Amino acid sequence: MSNVNDVVVKIGTVNGTGSASANGLLMKSIFRMGIPVVGKNFFPSNIQGLPTWYEVRVTGDGYHC
Repeated sequence: MSNVNDVVVKIGTVNGTGSASANGLLMKSIFRMGIPVVGKNFFPSNIQGLPTWYEVRVTGDGYHC
């Protein structure tokens, strides 16, 4: 049996609450541990108070589709 080391964290929050900084900090922390990580911003809102979604993918295989 093989182990699968692939984790996706999806974060949904209100724009203007510091979520972009928190998402960047999460990615940087994982990257500094030596684990390949990819981040994607979905439907970025330019208006404060509207929703925005962010996805962080962590996988031992590096970046792949």
